[in-house]
Amino acid sequence: MEHLSLGLVGYGKIAQDQHVPAILGNPGYQLRAVATLGPPCPGVAHYTSLEALLAEGPAVQAVAFCTPPQGRHAQVRQALLAGKHVLVEKPPCASLGEAMDLVELARAQGVTCLFAWHSRFAPAVEPARQWLRGRTLRSVAITWKEDVRKWHPGQAWIWQAGGQGVFDPGINALSIVTTLLPDPLFITAAELAVPANHQAPIAARLRMADAHGVEVSAEFDWDHAEPDVWRVVIVTEDGVLRLEQGGAALFIDDIAQPLPAEAEYPSLYRHFRQLIATGASDADLQPLRLVADAFMAGRRTQAAAFLD
Repeated sequence: MEHLSLGLVGYGKIAQDQHVPAILGNPGYQLRAVATLGPPCPGVAHYTSLEALLAEGPAVQAVAFCTPPQGRHAQVRQALLAGKHVLVEKPPCASLGEAMDLVELARAQGVTCLFAWHSRFAPAVEPARQWLRGRTLRSVAITWKEDVRKWHPGQAWIWQAGGQGVFDPGINALSIVTTLLPDPLFITAAELAVPANHQAPIAARLRMADAHGVEVSAEFDWDHAEPDVWRVVIVTEDGVLRLEQGGAALFIDDIAQPLPAEAEYPSLYRHFRQLIATGASDADLQPLRLVADAFMAGRRTQAAAFLD
């Protein structure tokens, strides 16, 4: 495949920190245009809407979406209907139904759709998956704690309906675990702590299980002082596997394991090109389904008002 011409929608923190460096660092891509209402991306054609980019801008074969999930569904539909391959930052949409619609539309249009569960591309995830293959699982424990003021400062959309609150980072952990475990997970109990002045939770506790009774617990906290904790511990009959730093480090029975060097987003964009080359999509819904089920089945408690 020659250079893949790419448009980018949204130029906020995640686009600036992760997407653009990964795109520019991959010689297989050519970033042709960015649509954003904020400051333009240096050296790239600027448009204020996806509609303008598609109608007036340079030809692009694919579009990456880095906007908030609320309202994203209509934008991605527009790109799909224009015949573009799409990469959609997590969480892909504000609802499970919207995400399901995009999967079906991409299939009907015959184009690639990638839901960017970037944490699945952390260096430890694939080695962990290989080690777990064929082993008998006993339990899984997720601990995902960070400070929203540090990682998402001033982003009001996260606290609004559809923004998912603490599940914005927590869904990264769910995307890792659903990759590592062989069977689907189901919510058995959930507790969501929602600040008095917001619509989305700042903390959550989940209980999950697969059809064979393997229990999975998750504790998410978005008002946690440093150091950050991004940990998954999986107990098997043959030993204990532990991922730290969101999948950047892997331990088997407390012994550190060697890992490949490639970072998440470069791996993600390499995967996107491979999908396009083979005419495939990768739009797994399980992480978003678990969040949707937690909102549906969870018990809500009121937390103190949160001010950024």
